[in-house]
Amino acid sequence: MVFALPSTPPHRLAPLAIACLLAGLAACNSDDQTAYVAPTAPTGLGYAASADSNPAAAPYIDNGASNQRGKACMATLETNAGVRVVAGFLDIWEPRTRLVDAGVTAPADGDCPAVTSSDWSGLPGSATDGTVKNQSVHAYNIHFVEQLTANRTAEQELAAYLDDRRGKNYSLSDGMGPLTDAWRAGSKQTTTITDMPADATSVKYDDKGNNRGLGSDSNTDMGLAVDFINALSVDGSTEPAKRFYKYARPWRWSSAVKVVPTLEPAKSGTPTTDGGFISGHTAEGVRDSLAMAYLVPERYQEMLARGLELGENRILAGMHSPLDVIGGRIQALAVVAYNLHRSEVTSLKQSAYTQTHTWLNQQLGLGDDSSLWDAAHSGSQDRFADHAQIKADYLRRLTFGFTPIAATDQPAVVPKGAEILLETRLPYLSDEQRRVVLQSTALPSGYPLMDDAEGWGRLNLFAAADGYGRFDGDVDLLMDAAAGGFHASDRWRNDISGAGKLSKRGSGSLILSGNNSWTGGTDLQEGTLQASSPTALGAGDLYQRGGTLQVDAALQIGGHYTQQPGAILHSVLGSNGSGRLSITGDAILAGELIVTLQAGYQPTVGDTLQLLRCDARHGSFSKVTVAGYTVTPIYSAHGVQLRIDGQQS
Repeated sequence: MVFALPSTPPHRLAPLAIACLLAGLAACNSDDQTAYVAPTAPTGLGYAASADSNPAAAPYIDNGASNQRGKACMATLETNAGVRVVAGFLDIWEPRTRLVDAGVTAPADGDCPAVTSSDWSGLPGSATDGTVKNQSVHAYNIHFVEQLTANRTAEQELAAYLDDRRGKNYSLSDGMGPLTDAWRAGSKQTTTITDMPADATSVKYDDKGNNRGLGSDSNTDMGLAVDFINALSVDGSTEPAKRFYKYARPWRWSSAVKVVPTLEPAKSGTPTTDGGFISGHTAEGVRDSLAMAYLVPERYQEMLARGLELGENRILAGMHSPLDVIGGRIQALAVVAYNLHRSEVTSLKQSAYTQTHTWLNQQLGLGDDSSLWDAAHSGSQDRFADHAQIKADYLRRLTFGFTPIAATDQPAVVPKGAEILLETRLPYLSDEQRRVVLQSTALPSGYPLMDDAEGWGRLNLFAAADGYGRFDGDVDLLMDAAAGGFHASDRWRNDISGAGKLSKRGSGSLILSGNNSWTGGTDLQEGTLQASSPTALGAGDLYQRGGTLQVDAALQIGGHYTQQPGAILHSVLGSNGSGRLSITGDAILAGELIVTLQAGYQPTVGDTLQLLRCDARHGSFSKVTVAGYTVTPIYSAHGVQLRIDGQQS
């Protein structure tokens, strides 16, 4: 696009002249024109990214019903989805037999031969035990438990005890933070276990409460939510995997593993049916926490964090190893996705979601979902309030410090149907966009157990809930504020790289707060884009056709900034450069500037505030408003300043 720039100083151009410039027309003043090529909207890569599944892998969502024990045709690695999804364990451990046969028999069924019970004794080192295939991984796995149990605190011991003995869903529901009381009231949850027993030698006791609560047959408040959570555990047993892999619990591997003393009576005396891999408590905890996160996505990451905390508590209890816990997590993700795709759940999930939100809003005195996120993060007793800390804990619990044993640079694949796990957390994205989010936030390859053929082991749902990790294609984002919830407002906190571009459409608002470096540019067309970190908008051009760009940080724009007529730049000025723009390329200005001040930041009359620096400035703002002050904009060849003339009454 070519247009002429008149000799009149740019800050004196009339709005009509600016409009002419941005329209690509000759300037209205024909004297002493200088040719200038204005930036056009970024083109990015010209295509959207896609995330394929592994065509060689049997999809879990199509085969989840095969996760059974005691059935001859579902007793092998090839025929049992629950066993197959954690088949990476076979790189570390070879079981006595590759059958679901520990304490299990099954009659022949058609062409499937009968299953006879294995002679596995359940005791490490016995003549009938399996074989360690990767000694370093196995040794680390058991040593990890030795170290954790030897050094656990009294607080950790209590948490491990409670997560072992009481209903797991009741334990998990404290992940709801400020919503916990309302959740428990609506689901009618109860427990009879609230503390450690005084006598460490007493017999174990079980929770006489109701775990998840009461279903819809007797609960009109949140009974559908309880039905929904129950439904996501269908075909979710961990027993087939336990009976197939036949890998002992850590306290059988090493006497240095210290089981919580009050859990000693809970230790099984029948090792042949008490395999450690995979962890049943972990699998149930992850299933339930993800189900609750689906219903209340305002607590999505906090609930995920609580689920993995329960898994780590199994290690602290001395009952499971890290690989047991990782295996439980992997299988749980697949089971939840499988169940979300079942027709019975498809018809239930929306009604359960609606009932849950109606109840929570009623209990909190909210008219609708517009304030639910704020209410869900307003409590002073929320142990999951520190986002950075729970993110670090979650990432640590995904791998437990294992060293990769294979190449770490293999591309991630996304399991068929896995995008449904983000359905309520990123509702404004398409299914394919959610798949790309999962792919772009996946863990590196190479970790023990986690390189399953479908890709369940590498999913990082916590990171995925913070948006894209890479723009490997162009992202067209449409957010409709009228739809409420995350459609109206969301935040992406990941550090986004890649060569694609971001196009923002619709009336909703998106906050970007990562250390972003994508190079394809940003095209702001509608709604609000809020830059809350210096590199929030990546390294490319920013082209603002319309909408509002809100700048909270000392924003760096790596290319040109073009503001068309009708677009709004909202600068939130504060200390340390907050609200200022540093533009590597040109700034082409034509829309409105609105300035507000951060709390505690008060300029004095006569001050001159730097707003924008650039390589070359063209045009000026059509209107300038500074809350509480009268100002004069001062335009120069390389920037814009604001002179404070006075205070408004």
